[in-house]
Amino acid sequence: MGRPRKISDEELLAACGRAVGRHGAGFTLAQVAAEAGVAVGTVSGRFGSKQGLLVAMMTTAAAGVEQRMRAAAATRTDPLEAVTAAVLVTAEGVDDPTTTTNHLAQLGADLTDPELREGLRLLRERVHRVLARLLRAAALPGAPPPARAARIIAAMAHGAQLDWALRPRGPLAERLREDVRAVLTSWR
Repeated sequence: MGRPRKISDEELLAACGRAVGRHGAGFTLAQVAAEAGVAVGTVSGRFGSKQGLLVAMMTTAAAGVEQRMRAAAATRTDPLEAVTAAVLVTAEGVDDPTTTTNHLAQLGADLTDPELREGLRLLRERVHRVLARLLRAAALPGAPPPARAARIIAAMAHGAQLDWALRPRGPLAERLREDVRAVLTSWR
């Protein structure tokens, strides 16, 4: 029987997210290990490679995003605030320009890898599904059909993150809140 684990997979994945935020797509397993306070062998033994770590990170993100978005939305009574709260979940952990830029760089790398691209597609599909349900419940008369409205809001949020990384004025969450609210109120 092996030794008991001193660090969970979730903690290692969080350390990977921090390493990506600090170093971008060129991060190493050694940087992940340093973020987690463990030996490189712990990370490589658990995930095998950087690719394995990224796949696990994408899979975990896709598996949990719906629940986190629904939970955030459930804290709001106003339907527009519920949509906004759900969108803010998609930007968790990217709250300064350097971290945002580094995560966007990793996104570019993810898009070139077929396995990571598929994981990203599943993640985005789940984001769209939650937003479509929330937008359907909001019953905005000027909005396009819920599935299209969800794509628009999700794309706008990602575009706002990119724009904010280039011109960071105020907190990213505030920029997203303002931009999402502007689109949603125009559909009333």
